[in-house]
Parts: sequence; C-alpha cells; structure tokens
Amino acid sequence: MDNTADLRVLLASPATLVMAETHEEDRFMGIVERLAAELDLSVWTWSTASGLSIRGGPSMHRTQNPHQALTWLEDVSGPAVFVFVDAHPILSDPYVVRRIKETASRLSPDQTLVLTAPSVDVPPELVAETHVWRLKPPGLEELTALIHRTAADLRARSFPVSIDDDSMGALAKALRGLSIAQAERVVQQAAFADGALGAADLPGVRTAKAEILMTDGILELVEADVGTLDDVGGLDNLKGWLAVRTKAQRVDASHLGLAAPRGILLTGVPGCGKSFVAKTLARTWGQPLILLDPGRLYSKYIGESEQRLGQALEAVDAMAPAVLWIDEIEKGFADGGEDGGTSRRVFGTFLRWLQERPDGVFVVATANDVSALPPELQRKGRLDEIFFVDLPDDTARHEIIEHHLASRSHDPARFEIAELVRTTAGFSGAEIEAAIVGGTYRAFAADRSLDQASLITEVTSTVPLSVARAEDIRRLRAWAAERAVAA
Repeated sequence: MDNTADLRVLLASPATLVMAETHEEDRFMGIVERLAAELDLSVWTWSTASGLSIRGGPSMHRTQNPHQALTWLEDVSGPAVFVFVDAHPILSDPYVVRRIKETASRLSPDQTLVLTAPSVDVPPELVAETHVWRLKPPGLEELTALIHRTAADLRARSFPVSIDDDSMGALAKALRGLSIAQAERVVQQAAFADGALGAADLPGVRTAKAEILMTDGILELVEADVGTLDDVGGLDNLKGWLAVRTKAQRVDASHLGLAAPRGILLTGVPGCGKSFVAKTLARTWGQPLILLDPGRLYSKYIGESEQRLGQALEAVDAMAPAVLWIDEIEKGFADGGEDGGTSRRVFGTFLRWLQERPDGVFVVATANDVSALPPELQRKGRLDEIFFVDLPDDTARHEIIEHHLASRSHDPARFEIAELVRTTAGFSGAEIEAAIVGGTYRAFAADRSLDQASLITEVTSTVPLSVARAEDIRRLRAWAAERAVAA
C-alpha cells in the first residue's frame, strides 16, 4: 500500500515546503492531481526545460530560470501546490536555496512548495523548514489494476491469457517492489517470452524483478540449477527440518500463530555442502537465490557502508519471496576490527533487519569460523536454528559418490562403491568430488573410461582437510557440541 494519505496530510496542513523522493514522476503527479482535486488546490509545475505553468496551461515567460519561477510564486493567490520536478540540481546553488527558504516562508498556509528528486538530500539551510516524503512502491491494489490493464491489452493483440484470481494475486505479489513502469515491462516481457501470460510465468517474473533490483554489486542473482534438496548427500536432520517448514514458507499460517520461517546459520567443516544447501533450497522452493557478499559492503567514506547495506536489504525485501544466501558471513560481521566503529554500525543495521524484516525472505548464512561471529547473531529469533555440518558419514559418502559419478555420465554400477566409501573416510564432499573430477581428467587424457583403480589413485594421493587441519576440526566439533544441532 502506498503512502498517499501521508502526502494528503502534508498538503492539507500549514506545511509550506515538502521534499518528495520519487523515481516515478508520472505516478507522483497523478497522485498530486488526485489529492489536489480532493482539497480544491490548483496545481502548478516547474521544470528546468519547460519553466513554470499551471497544470495544462502555457509556460510563464522566462521561468525556466528557477529565480524567475520562485518570483512568480509570490504573486499566486489562493490554495495551490507548486511542484518543482527534478529539483536536486538547483539545490547546489546557494542563492536558489535561500530563495526557496524565503519563498516558502511567504506562502500562505493553504499553499505548498514541493521539490521532487530521485534521492533526497536536504540542504542544511532547509532542514528546519522541510518535510521529507518518499513515494513508496505501488501496492497490491495498483499492481493488480496494472495486470488487468496489461492482460486486456495482450488479449486485444491475440495473446493467450489464463490468469485466475489466485494467479492474479500471486503475480501482483511477485511484482511488489517495482515501479509501475518496471512492473509493466516485466509482465509484457514474460508474455512475449513464451507467447502467453499465466501462472507459469511466476518464476520468470520473480527472476526478472531480482535482476532489476540488484544494487552496487553487493547483491548477486545466483542461478540455482544444481538440483533439489534430494540431491544433497547426508544432512538428513537439516533436510527434514527444511521439509517440515516448506509449506509454511509458501502458505500463510498466521491463523495458527505460525510466522514464516526466518532462516538458518550453517557452520562446520569447509567443503561439506553448506553452499550447496542454499542453492538446492532455492531450487526446491522455486524462489530466486540472492547472494549477499559482506566483503563488498565496506567503503572508505563515513556512513556509506551502512547506507549501502540498507539499500541492499531494502532491495532484498522487495524481492520476497526469496532465499538470501550470505556466504562466509564472518567476513562481514565478525567481532572486533580497527575501523572506527564501521563494522559495528554495519552489524547493527543487519541485526535490526534480521529482527524486523517482513515474511518471505529466508536467510541461509554460512560460516566456516563461527567463533568469530558476535553472540547477538546466534540468538534465537533472528535466525531459527544453527546447524553444524560435519564430515559425511559412510551413508552420506555413498550418496555423494554415486551422485558425482552419475552427474558426469559414469554408471555407478561399474564401480565398487563400498571400497570408495572406505577409502574416502575423513573426506569432505568437495574432496570426493575433486577426486572424481581428477580421475576423469586422467582417464580422458589417456583415451579410456574412468575405472576403479584411477579413482583409488586419486583418493590415496589426496591429503584431506580432516588430516591437514585436524586441530581446527576438533575445535569446531567441540564448539558445536553445545551450541548447534547436528545437520
């Protein structure tokens, strides 16, 4: 739902100076005109290209110059709203800023000067007089009306359209966070892509929205084409936990007192499937996978790191429903750091979002060194559970070996899987995959098929992490024994 009511209050009140943040000029002016009609206000507009004019009338002579336009305002009588569109460039002129301040002070209580900009940066001289208002993205009602209009247009052009009420609601929800113009383009592109518009277009619409909302390289849309949770070897407790919550992720269960699941922290031995779980979960739930790289957050300028994170998290909220994957979270939110408090402020911004974020974003955070994370992040309520991913046991290694053989066109029945399971004791899933890939390279170079002997050679020539970093793994297991659930 938009915040039109807030703007109505400002226009009806004695507030004489408003700065409106919007990227949607046409939609904003439509709102202003509707409110002006309700409040019996005349509407004047100014732009640096066209100058000042009463809405629908000719431009006043030489009023492209903001000084002349502001002079004109002082001679206008009666209730009115004066909208200066894209006014941010003129706010760099100290003389214009002073004229705006003086003009606003001389307006009558039933007149309002509105300055629009894509990003609000109020000059210090105007802070005391300015009311800041931001146009929120269109709500479900506006988006549903847009879909109806677009569907009617597509039908008129002989496009098949099959959208029932449920599909209409789901499509409107999938478009939340986009502007009206963006939403219209996404719906039309979905229809043109397959020659029809229907429920089958939902995944593509969500992906297209995610691509639009990517910001500053902090977020990345990941192609989750790696199978489903059924393809994950072992981790039965974790997979069972996620399976129980799958329906609650898709269907509102608030009438039972159940909120949508919020997220998990996966820690444990490197190479044992933590990232694979994030990818397969997004595929299983049919949702876009958004990767947030904490290492890209930090800037040398004071306050910019927190701002960049805030903008990224706003984009994530708008992408819901989605899976947010934060890989190696300790790199961005670890304790300590001699950075003048930046890391603590960034972490505080992230914690507030974790606590207050709306339903629909499921967080999968992975950490190799969970001891570096602040204890606040490990508290229940911000994430649902902490799982410890250990080295795969015999059963899990059997599944992993069969999966990686089959995925490379090797028939698992040709191999002594039981022997491979024994010889890979202490191996991570990534190390097992590397051995199969290495053996396949050897066989390909020798113009022969991969065989058991080649695999055994690769395995026995590998020093697994469980040997090379045995002390670290013992420390991880000791930590997890009291603080995490076995995956």
